[in-house]
Amino acid sequence: MTAYKIALIPGDGIGPEVVHEAVRVLETISELDPKIQFAFTEYPWGCEDYLKNGEMMPENGMEILRDYDAILLGAVGYPGVPDHISLRDLLLRIRHDFDQYVNLRPVKLLKGAPCPLKDVKREDIDMIFIRENSEGEYAGSGAWLYPNSDQEVVIQNGVFSRKGCERIIRYAFDLARKEKRSLTSVSKGNALNYSMVFWDQIFNEVKKDYPDVPTYSLLVDAASMFMVKDPKRFGVVVTSNLFGDILTDLGAAIAGGMGLAASANINPEREYPSMFEPIHGSAPDIAGKGIANPLASIWAASQLLDFLGYKEWGKRIIDGIETMLEQKRGLTPDLGGNASTSECGKTLTEYLK
Repeated sequence: MTAYKIALIPGDGIGPEVVHEAVRVLETISELDPKIQFAFTEYPWGCEDYLKNGEMMPENGMEILRDYDAILLGAVGYPGVPDHISLRDLLLRIRHDFDQYVNLRPVKLLKGAPCPLKDVKREDIDMIFIRENSEGEYAGSGAWLYPNSDQEVVIQNGVFSRKGCERIIRYAFDLARKEKRSLTSVSKGNALNYSMVFWDQIFNEVKKDYPDVPTYSLLVDAASMFMVKDPKRFGVVVTSNLFGDILTDLGAAIAGGMGLAASANINPEREYPSMFEPIHGSAPDIAGKGIANPLASIWAASQLLDFLGYKEWGKRIIDGIETMLEQKRGLTPDLGGNASTSECGKTLTEYLK
């Protein structure tokens, strides 16, 4: 049978280490289930390339990636390269140019995972964040006027289109209906009197088509408070690019840490490849030490399997992670263990077998 073509962009810092373990898990699944085969091609794009060649990816990078079934990304960013260059010229470029307008981030407290909140049951933390991923506050629109003068002015525009807002809100409603969950919209309409008032308006328009879905609307500051004080109130959450980015980092903190935080960048129409990644960043302080937690990258591989239609295998990966957490076996130092990155990935493959 034809193998799924997967582009690997390990990137910077701990990226290559954690991506290697995600690939190990996918290859193990191929051994166990011969009908699921992968053809991996690795691209050494990232900050090292930028320092050598002045670019985060080749000029024809998007054309190279266009024909893949999916992309698995490690991490982006390293000292010596400004963050706005490393992020915008690789990760954000792929998200935007491939119209990966759905950023799907689970915030789920797995069995055995640590949680800093008191008096919270495991099942109380089980949210799905749907973050608008192609425009909003990260659109990159603005101006820098009169630089290096006492009249210097910087303008950063948020770009909110009717198409962009409606399609992400409708995607969230469809998911909430399918999962039989409530949907909470998070905005800041009291202060952002154009963009977020517009967002709220479109949310209220779309919800008329989904009378069976319970809905709530929260300001982003209230939402961040309730995520800590009363996380069980959230099912599916839909929000803008910036707010989704911030709130899901908070979500990672209450659901086991950044080492268990995965993310899918999806083009639902499948006109372009979708991309899967851990959200923890490149962690240059521990790069090369062999102690990085690969479970977020492996969870992203689980999302990739879900996307390709192999949800049972995606679930088996999550079940394996939960078994490791409950048995405290094969865990890296951030989760209280003493396993290496490689030992952690190997342990999970043993559970799959």
